[in-house]
Formats: sequence, structure tokens, C-alpha cells
Amino acid sequence: MKKISYLVAVVGIALLAVSCNQTKNEPVEATDQTNTEKVEDPATENKEPSNKEKVRELLSSFSTGNEEPLKYINPNKYIQHNLEAADGVEGFKTLVKSLSASKPSVNIVRMLSDGDYVVAQTEYGYKTPTVGFDIFRFENGLIVEHWDNLQAEKPKNPSGHTLIDGDTTIKETDEAGLKANKAVAEGFVTDVLMGKNPSNLENYFNGNNYIQHHPLIGDGLDGLKAGLEKLNKMGLTFKYTQIHKILGEGNFVLVVSEGVMANKPTSFYDLFRIENGKIAEHWDIVETIPANAEHKNKNGKF
Repeated sequence: MKKISYLVAVVGIALLAVSCNQTKNEPVEATDQTNTEKVEDPATENKEPSNKEKVRELLSSFSTGNEEPLKYINPNKYIQHNLEAADGVEGFKTLVKSLSASKPSVNIVRMLSDGDYVVAQTEYGYKTPTVGFDIFRFENGLIVEHWDNLQAEKPKNPSGHTLIDGDTTIKETDEAGLKANKAVAEGFVTDVLMGKNPSNLENYFNGNNYIQHHPLIGDGLDGLKAGLEKLNKMGLTFKYTQIHKILGEGNFVLVVSEGVMANKPTSFYDLFRIENGKIAEHWDIVETIPANAEHKNKNGKF
């Protein structure tokens, strides 16, 4: 039993960590370098952009300072869960002005669409390079709610992976397939990271074949033991206590959870790539939740 608990802790911290790359973002359209004049199709001139396209424009405003994409936010209802930003459109506008002052790069690596939700996994070239997940909820074509988890970018891990590199190809599936993929991700978080049935650990992996994006841990289950020892020496312990959201598209599933890490309230965003019913790749972002006195809105992290 002691051995199982040790392995659970290993995988927990390994799959917890600091990292992420992409679930799949729609590839950025390449710029046509030829001199061929583009002919507009009258049927598509006034076509409503997709929710993914709206999110892409909105996040890009952090680099450009362009306020035009603010039109995609409901002016009468915008609930902000980034605790360092004020509520409403004006709060978002203030954030854009502040962040765009230094013209940071915005590299959206993966995007998922699940019903009224869009998830973006993005690398931000701020003064301190940052990687994060943003979740936007839409109503009637307008954004009405936003959540995120952010963390400073880290060096490559022992296997040469960063927080954002890796597979970006969304393999579309039917409703039953997506439901099954979500069940795999939820099961792993519940059984292993929450410790409800740790004996199921190895059932979630295809042997030693999985790619890990934690900055301190290498690929495969074998890489977890060395990573655990390193993390234990740093005094890092964690416990997942509640799952708040499970969102996915095709073979990618994001699980949003809360818990405690290093004795501090923590928000965990874990992105899984599922292959043939097993976890094939994992990214995550871990963020400490600030004390209530520091919150700039009253909506809570989740």
C-alpha cells in the first residue's frame, strides 16, 4: 500500500505541475506572399466569425491594444474570474491598455470549443514570459464570462519539452467518443490526484508511453520517480479537492480543479491528450489563489 501511495504521489505531482503546451489551437492562417489579388466572396463578406475566431481577436488585443474586439463582450454582463482584474467590459479594457503598453507577443497554441465554451492555451511574451489557459463562455454570440490560470514560463524539462510544445492536432470524434475521453480525464483526476482509487493508476496509461510537459519531470511513468524525488526536496506537496469544469474537443480534455499546494489554496488546470482510451500527453498550469483581500472582483476563482 505504501508503494502504491508513493507512485500515486509521483504521478500526481508529475501530472500536476507547471506546464502546458497545446490542446489544439486552430492553425494560424498563413499570409499569402504572392501578388495575386484576393477576390472576396460576397456570400462570406458578412459572415459571423466563429467563437474561436472571436477569442483569437480578443486575446490578440493584448499585443495590439486594439479595442475593436471588445465588441465581442456583452456590455451588460461580463463576469470576470481573473482576480487581478475588475468586472465588466471596462475592467477588460483597462487590462488591455495595461498589458498592451509593452507590445507583448501573443501566441495561441491550442484552442478547444465545447458548446458555449472556448478554451485557449496561450504563450504571452510579457516582461516575464507567461503561459496560461483562458476559458470564455458565450451567450447569444457574446462573451459573458471568463476564467484563466497563468504561470511563468519554465525551462525545458529532462525530455526537452516545454509548457506548450507537443501535439496540436484535434482528432474529431462523435459525442460518444468525446464523452469517453472526458471520462478518462475525470477518472484519472478523481482516482489518482484526489486519491479516491489510486490502485487504478496504471489503467490510465499505455504502459510507459506518455509525454509529460512538467519542467522537472521526463516522459513516461519511469520518469516520474526521479521527478518526485526532486519535487520532494523542494517541499512541494499537493491535494486536489474538487473538480469544477471538464471541457473538451475531440481527443483533448481540460479539467479545472481546486485544491492545495505547498499549503496554499491553488487552482489546477490539467490538459490531457487521449489516445485509444489512454492518457498520451499532459500539460498543466498551477496558480496560487490570492487572499480575499487582494481580489479585484467578487466572483471567485472558479
